Amino acid sequence: MGDPRRLVPRTDAVLAEPSVAEAVQRLGAVLVKRAVVEAQSRVRTGELPPEALVPAVLTALPATAASLQQVLNATGVLLHTNLGRAPLSAAAIEAITAAAGTTDVELDLATGQRGRRGRGTIDALLAAVPSAAAAHVVNNGAAALVLAATALAAGREIIIARGEMVEIGDGFRLPELLVATGAHLREVGTTNRVTRADYAAAIGPDTGFILKVHPSNFVVTGFTSTVHAGELRDLNVPVVADIGSGLLQAHPLLPHEPDATSMLAAGANLVTASGDKLLGGPQAGLILGDAELVHTLRRHPLARALRVDKLTLAALEATLCGPPTPTALALQTSVDELTMRADGLAAGLRAAGIDARAVPTPSTVGGGGAPGVELSSAAVSLPAEYAARLRSGTPSVLGRIERGRCLLDLRALPPDADATVRTAVLSC
Repeated sequence: MGDPRRLVPRTDAVLAEPSVAEAVQRLGAVLVKRAVVEAQSRVRTGELPPEALVPAVLTALPATAASLQQVLNATGVLLHTNLGRAPLSAAAIEAITAAAGTTDVELDLATGQRGRRGRGTIDALLAAVPSAAAAHVVNNGAAALVLAATALAAGREIIIARGEMVEIGDGFRLPELLVATGAHLREVGTTNRVTRADYAAAIGPDTGFILKVHPSNFVVTGFTSTVHAGELRDLNVPVVADIGSGLLQAHPLLPHEPDATSMLAAGANLVTASGDKLLGGPQAGLILGDAELVHTLRRHPLARALRVDKLTLAALEATLCGPPTPTALALQTSVDELTMRADGLAAGLRAAGIDARAVPTPSTVGGGGAPGVELSSAAVSLPAEYAARLRSGTPSVLGRIERGRCLLDLRALPPDADATVRTAVLSC
């Protein structure tokens, strides 16, 4: 019996195959050679015939040179933090592609001199929030708050209500974040109640600013009271409002969710928010408000460490200036339309012999936005074992398990994803 190793195609011969050589050009030699070595090992053990090695290599290769995989969000959580929150619009994706090469990010093409970084994005933000005199962008919402605390209150006090000292996810707690900047926290009120008098009594010579934090991932009900930012504007200290979810204007479906325009108009001096939540853009921290305060933050040395890259600037500007984002479209989709889509999907799957049915279901905004708000939705209900199978497919489809069934909620899925979902289920 011959040595089975002699049957294994040589690495150089496999890499020279036209289809494999093209993959090297697209994905790089490291990824492709790794797939070749793994396929050769399968040939050695007899698991794979030698003539099937090249097809096995091509099948094993990823779609891109990065490890991140596309996941269709059928969870019913519109902004799913584990899925990267807001999906970008086609306009934002095109803007990223255009900005991926060399660009005029800090160049004035008319004069040939250094230009204002992100000028188009800042102008778009100010157009979207007319009540803001100035704006700045950093790399996420927490960074916006850190920059404000460092620039305005390092070594001084930040006055904050006890009921607004929130945990923002993955174990990160707002008080610890603020204290790390060198600021001292002056807590006022109780867990469930705070008054304007509490804030007024806490103000002293060491006060840096009053911080109002929207509890964007929980709701306190019952015997409660809070103080709106507008009620604090005459206390002669800056009021910084962290609204979290990134609404720039009031939304009719989310009447209790604060927005930047209304908050500034009511009297907040600065507003901080995230770009990748209800705004529907890339991860970014938005700072809007008083021109002098924004300038102080922008010129602080820490601002350099927190600045965003050209791709974020491009995506954010396109989000602000372009057509409605996928998040905006998903939020405004009617339950009748979702029900019609679920009925069609379920009927097609039943025709193929699958236990599928359309069911009404609630969905949520998620991503630290609109806590307690339920959005009526519709889902395709499948046997529970489909959940794991769909997660491991290409593309992956992420649903949720509820009452022993796998639900594929359509709220966060665009209509053109229905055919992909149907194919994914049929392939299980």
